[in-house]
Order: sequence, then structure tokens, then C-alpha cells
Amino acid sequence: MKAVIKVGGKQYIVAEKETLLVDKLDEETKTLTLEPLLLFDEAGEVQIGMPTVKGASVEVKVLETLKDKKIIVGKFQAKKRVKKMQGHRQDHTRIEIISIK
Repeated sequence: MKAVIKVGGKQYIVAEKETLLVDKLDEETKTLTLEPLLLFDEAGEVQIGMPTVKGASVEVKVLETLKDKKIIVGKFQAKKRVKKMQGHRQDHTRIEIISIK
């Protein structure tokens, strides 16, 4: 069984016992119950939600909060001798899909 869930304004296709990185969630949350937008299984049966599938839920466990690699953001103006560099590290949360009901 697979499901399409919405976390932080983005949609993800997930299966049970799968881990993925999403945008940072609140620190005090340890488990979440999400309503899937779409459910489908190996037999090809699909349930489409309007906007979510009624009676279905996805149990999610928050594993850790971490930061991504640093990316360098730079501005440069030619002939003005102006150069500005800045680094950015995006915050992420690693989650595990416990069950799809």
C-alpha cells in the first residue's frame, strides 16, 4: 500500500517503513497522524480523496532534526568592485512512516 501525503506544503509518495527528509517540523512533535490525499496498492486499486481520503490515516514518527549541506549565495556587480557572499543551511526533519491504515 502506498499513499500520497502533504507535509509542509509539499506532496510525497510514501510506503510503510520508509524514511524521508521533509522541511523542518516543530520540535515538540514526536508522532503525527496525517490524512492521505491518495491511496493505491499493488493490485492497481486507487482511492482519490476530495481533498483527503475519508477514514484513512498515515502514522508518522519524527526521528531527528538536522541541517543540509551549506550552499554559497553570492552577489557580484561588475566594474564596481562589489562582492557579497553568504552561506545558507536548510533545516530538515527526518521522518519514518509507521503505518498506512
